[in-house]
Amino acid sequence: MPLKRRLRSLVFRSLRLGFRLTPMPTATRDRLRQRFLARHADLVPSGPTGQMAASHSIRPYDHAGHRTLGFVPRQGVALPDPLPATVIAFYLPQFHPIPENDTWWGPGFTEWRNVTRALPQFEGHLQPKIPADLGYYDLRLPQVMREQMAMAREYGIGAFCTYFYWFAGKTLLEAPLRQWLADSTLDLPICLCWANENWSRRWDGRADHVLMGQQHSPEDDLAFIAYIADYLRDPRYLRVDGKPMLLVYRPGIMPEARTTAARWRRWCRENGIGEIHLAYVQSFDSVPPADIGFDAAVAFPPNNTSLTPITASKQLVNDDFCGDVFDWRELAANAQAASDPAYPLYPGVSPGWDNEARRSGRGRSFIHATPRAFSEWTRHAIATARRRTPSTPLVFVNAWNEWAEGAVLEPDTRYGYAWLEAVRRAMFSEVPRARRPCAVIHVWYVDLLEEILSALRDTGLAFRIVLTVPAEKEHEVRTELARLGVEAEVDVAPNRGRDILPFLRVARRLLDEGEDVVLKLHTKRSTHRDDGAAWRSELLERLTAPARAVAILGAFTASPELGLVAPEGHVQPLSFYWGANARNASYLCALAGIPAPRSEADTFIAGSMFWCRLEALVPLLDAPLTEAEFAPEAGQVDGTMAHAVERIVTLVARHGGFILKSAASIVGEPEPAGGYAYADRH
Repeated sequence: MPLKRRLRSLVFRSLRLGFRLTPMPTATRDRLRQRFLARHADLVPSGPTGQMAASHSIRPYDHAGHRTLGFVPRQGVALPDPLPATVIAFYLPQFHPIPENDTWWGPGFTEWRNVTRALPQFEGHLQPKIPADLGYYDLRLPQVMREQMAMAREYGIGAFCTYFYWFAGKTLLEAPLRQWLADSTLDLPICLCWANENWSRRWDGRADHVLMGQQHSPEDDLAFIAYIADYLRDPRYLRVDGKPMLLVYRPGIMPEARTTAARWRRWCRENGIGEIHLAYVQSFDSVPPADIGFDAAVAFPPNNTSLTPITASKQLVNDDFCGDVFDWRELAANAQAASDPAYPLYPGVSPGWDNEARRSGRGRSFIHATPRAFSEWTRHAIATARRRTPSTPLVFVNAWNEWAEGAVLEPDTRYGYAWLEAVRRAMFSEVPRARRPCAVIHVWYVDLLEEILSALRDTGLAFRIVLTVPAEKEHEVRTELARLGVEAEVDVAPNRGRDILPFLRVARRLLDEGEDVVLKLHTKRSTHRDDGAAWRSELLERLTAPARAVAILGAFTASPELGLVAPEGHVQPLSFYWGANARNASYLCALAGIPAPRSEADTFIAGSMFWCRLEALVPLLDAPLTEAEFAPEAGQVDGTMAHAVERIVTLVARHGGFILKSAASIVGEPEPAGGYAYADRH
């Protein structure tokens, strides 16, 4: 680290320590912190840098629109009635040109110009973000907002909280809101959040590079509330206990927030609006709202949080990247672990954050956000809101359409409607887990299907059977099922990724449907080996012998920490078979958010047949993998993405706190001795 950078870091850390140790009221602390950042942002040290740029990125670069395995299409699924809470999404009206932006940023500028210029800075960096069904819309068209509102209602969003830009009588980006005011068919409720900071070239509201500044004053307070009165009076406007809700983004930069609040309340009472519900956004401030004359606060992750950067662990694509990378899972976990404050605080959630589009090469990125984990966070937030304010439970989402800051519920090309579906699912209680076992069988060699189905039948267990089948084998498989008189679900996909990619795709769906324990099998023949048939028979026998299968299922029921059961003798040291798979496996670990292999004791299940608890594989199932990252089938015997997935299954389970046992240990039989006969070390 250069000397100048080290000195700057030392000065900043010393000042921060002294600041934290000095006793002072919360409001004073918030105000001083914001004043310091506005004037001395250059003293804030940059975080750690990533590792040397990768010589070859594994991510496909033919185009940026590949769908992840977690892609969800639009689907009209019912919501609970009534909804358990009102979910309110922050809404950005920046997606239409205005003269001021033309002057500041160039003719025709909208937020889309930022969005489309973003590039990935490190392996696993999901940039650029590309809108799907709504496209690169223009909010001057009322039909856009109409479709947004219909989409929001369909998935349980109860209102938009739209940013309102007022600068001493001058408003910016108000045209979409005026359309809402004039068109009663735009019927989703809204509330306003006054973005009362400076409009700056840095996109952060700080005092340097100000394009349009605020001029807070008593006169401006009254002019502002009088101007927005038409919104507050509208019957569609969001109300809390019958009172129009008004948010302020940064009360800490107001000269006297309490006095301003009193002026607004008095004006509203005197002008026919009545009482109002005032809340502030905890983007920079954390003062009890009553101290500034407000009614409530709104959590606003990831702002006002302090996390440890993980930038140093990233494999850079751009070796000049100097931004910060954080783990979104830490953000979500901290929010869910937080205790209730002694004042009204509406919980907030965020599906992600990545402002690389606005800050090229120096963005602030939160990675490892997944729709499944976001749904769990939202479900927790709904329960929190119902506990804190049972009469009016509100949950805020940051955000509906912050495309340039990577906080988006709208459908995108990678995930489709997965983020909106996550909100819908959060409205329901947890999905109960099935008690029956499920068998997922990949079928390439159709003549071997009868052998596997017979083994399952002989266990006496009532398996749900799902067959993953390459498209060219579908007819043959269905014919064989009819001949055998077996009922099974057939999942058809392209011949890609061997048995692994189809399993990942189906396992995600089964987990969503409530399945718990799965037996993964495939018609293994290993034609490149003379003992391929013996390999398959041994794996099958050790996993499905009737007494074993019953005992294994019982072990999963009795031991929640049991994640994997492998055929004995087939759990092998990872280091023996690492060479050709090291690069892909490390990439996978980074995508899944787990540590790379760390010791000679790390193992994997050779042959890729095992019992598993689906919950143990969630980091892998939810990793943003695409089909394009799996090479087309060409008879490869090692070194593909499918082989890499096979290598990290046990690592994923261990990272989640789950354990691996052999089938022999479950039934009290000895482990086989000697070397491994079915693969060569390399």
